[in-house]
Parts: sequence; C-alpha cells; structure tokens
Amino acid sequence: MSTHVLAPAGRRVALAGAAALTATLALAAPAAAHAEVEADKPQALARDVTIGFVSEAESESAGFTELRVVLPEGIAPEDVTLREAPKGWKLKATSDGYTVGGPALKTGANAEHEIKVRQLPDAKEIAFKTVETYSDGKISRWIELPSGGDEPEQPAPVLELKAAASGAKPDGPSSAPTESEKADPTPSTTEPTAGATDSEPAAKAAEDDGGGSAGLVVGGVVVALAVLSGGAWWLVKRRTAASQG
Repeated sequence: MSTHVLAPAGRRVALAGAAALTATLALAAPAAAHAEVEADKPQALARDVTIGFVSEAESESAGFTELRVVLPEGIAPEDVTLREAPKGWKLKATSDGYTVGGPALKTGANAEHEIKVRQLPDAKEIAFKTVETYSDGKISRWIELPSGGDEPEQPAPVLELKAAASGAKPDGPSSAPTESEKADPTPSTTEPTAGATDSEPAAKAAEDDGGGSAGLVVGGVVVALAVLSGGAWWLVKRRTAASQG
C-alpha cells in the first residue's frame, strides 16, 4: 500500500528536481555570443599579447567583407599589428581602433583574425566593440555592454584579465609612426634632397667655368707682359745703336 503511495510522490519530486536543475542551467548559461575574443596572456599589463577574434556568420546570402574594432582605453591603434586574417585582408588603423577587411568570405564562413598588442591595460576586463559588414551591405553591431545586470542582446566581446604580475608597470606611449606620418614622411637631414642633388652638377660646372675664366685672365697678363718686355728690349737696342752712330 505504502509503495503505491510513495511512488507517485517520488516521481513528482524527481520531476520537480529536474525542472529546477534545467531552470538553473538555463539561467547560468551565457547568452549565445556572435563575436568572441580570447588571448594567449589574459593578464593586466601583460606585454606582446596575441588576441584572437571570431565573428560568427549570420547572413545566409552574403559573406563578411570587413570588421571594425573599437579598442578599449589603454590600447592605442599604433600598438596593434595584424598577425593572422583571411587571405587578402589588411589592417588599417582608425582614430579609435582599426578595421580589417578584404575580399568577401564565403557565405556562412566565420571571420577570424588575430592581432598582437604591445601591452594590455591595467583593468579587470576590456571590451572590443565590433561592427561587422557583409558583402550585401548588411551591418551587424556587437557593441552593447552589460548594464544593471541584464545581458545585452548584442554584447561586445569582453576579455577578462587576471591581476597584473608583481612589479608590472605600464609602458610609455608608443613611438610608432601614425598613418599620416607613414604617408608623408619628413625628409632626413642627413640625406641630400632632390634640389641639392640637382644643384651639384651646376655647382661643379660653375667651378669649372670659374677656373677657365681665371686661366684666360692669367694668360692675358702673361701675353701683355711679353709684349711690354719685347717693346722695352727694342727701344733699348735702338737707343744703343743711335748712340754708337
């Protein structure tokens, strides 16, 4: 009798427990991320860190052509170099981050790329707001940050960092040239400019011409002296002959 009474109760308890466990797992599981980030050294103030990004394809008719990433505070665009990217994709610095893009990827292919950062900032976590562009012009923005404990619908990729190592210090500003400096470099003071190079033959020609003019002057003086000497000798000879006569 007791067995028939307890069995249904046991099943109800088991079902209730399973439902509670399912609800707990559902609440604990993070929202599906379509833009993700990870690093080989996720630690504050770590140097020469490789950071990888994955943007999951959402379009069923177009492929990725470009990703625009906004760098977190503490990482300057000139501190970033491209390590890996889809074939033909190039990195270009912007005022607040960088873009990486090129030929359109196949429809359904994820966009993956890696950058190398000179040093990570001293923070607990850093966000990389990402804007994805497809070949058909569609734009997907993963730029939202958590607010008030609610998970955003399109969260920005966030990298959690461990505490900085003992004695770690932030580096000074990078001395790498900006894009404008690369495009219009300042001429070196140790190298001859085009004008100086062009003026060298002219200067040499002027020196040669000056030497020739000096030679003509000297030659003229010699001839004049010779004529004067010859005339003086002729006058002396004539006076001597006259005195003897």
